[in-house]
Amino acid sequence: MKEVTVIQETVSKLFISSDNSNWDEVEDLFASKVTLDYSSMNGNPATVLEPSQITDAWKTVLPGFKYTHHQLGNFITKQDQDKAHVYCYGTATHYLEDKGGNIWTVVGSYDIDLKKEEHKWQVTAMKFNFKYQDGNTTLVQKAIENAKQ
Repeated sequence: MKEVTVIQETVSKLFISSDNSNWDEVEDLFASKVTLDYSSMNGNPATVLEPSQITDAWKTVLPGFKYTHHQLGNFITKQDQDKAHVYCYGTATHYLEDKGGNIWTVVGSYDIDLKKEEHKWQVTAMKFNFKYQDGNTTLVQKAIENAKQ
């Protein structure tokens, strides 16, 4: 398999595993330290986290939705030896039954850096570039409440 394909598959697995709440696999796809940056969407500065810190945070909201679906596309991948950068579009659809609307959609793109160690690609940095959201934006709070239960 071409190395670029393996790199892109690593990125895809990260989102598929998140949708399936396969947190062990998510953590395995991250390097030991990851720069996570969602500042364009939430205003919080980029931060360096361990994989378990990322999944612990994601577990407080994603499992609270009935379904989540992350769709990636338009991959532009650059590789230099044991480092790679992936740019791709990303759309996240979150479904939860609610009288105010069942769907909250977030659209943007990602800049993702990876490194290869011991024959395995891992994400070292992930930046979300927010474009827009649509639908019932109050679903996230309901999902957080659901995830607590």
